[in-house]
Amino acid sequence: MKQFAAAGLLGLLAAAGPALAQDAAQANNPLANTKALNFQTLYTGELTGVDRDANQFTIRYAQPFSAFGGQWLMRATLPVNTFPVADGGNDTGLGDFNVFAAYLIDTGDPGISFGVGPEFTLPTASEDSLGAGKWQAGFANVLFDARSPKFQWGYLLTWQASFAGEEDRPYVSVGALQPFGFYQLGQGWYLRSTGIWSYSFTTDAYAVPIGLGVGKVIKTPRAVVNAFLEPQYSVATRGDGQPEWNIFGGVNFQF
Repeated sequence: MKQFAAAGLLGLLAAAGPALAQDAAQANNPLANTKALNFQTLYTGELTGVDRDANQFTIRYAQPFSAFGGQWLMRATLPVNTFPVADGGNDTGLGDFNVFAAYLIDTGDPGISFGVGPEFTLPTASEDSLGAGKWQAGFANVLFDARSPKFQWGYLLTWQASFAGEEDRPYVSVGALQPFGFYQLGQGWYLRSTGIWSYSFTTDAYAVPIGLGVGKVIKTPRAVVNAFLEPQYSVATRGDGQPEWNIFGGVNFQF
């Protein structure tokens, strides 16, 4: 485990290369052994069944820590949502707060990162339309393969279900799979695809967005900065309120 931790826990590049190439690969590692602060926005240009747009701006913080004799990565996300409502307007405010802690498992290869652990969602939404109104619990599982200095890939798999909350709100059981890939172009530039595929076990609603975007990693004296823009198009949807197309963008900082 000490050798695994010394290697960065989460996959420094197995192949030696320029420092910027390593920074570019690690800048997209969801389990990177660094503190991170991310500001991201997901604009949905059209929702199925309602022909309206929506937006979700998220503030996300990640922190590695040690507990129970092992290494963990905590990630907390607070969204600010803008969703359409029945009267033709929009509601804007806080969404539901989400946090997970992934236990980092030694895969025997420092280029492959693997983590699994509990996930919780708290009903912090400022309006009923902006959250589920339920306490939810489940799990998160992350894989990141950085053995290649040119192409990194992996996934984030989550599932959670409600166990308490407002009695008049529907029961929640939702799974999501986010397959992601990053192709390094050099000089900090890279191509990316990170669409989140979601499925509701209670309503059979789903969306399968596929993205293709570009990003740029810049190393500064205080942080590694990762800016990106990724259009996404849903190749399959079912149910009202699913995204037809998105524009995902943001700026991430690793310290």
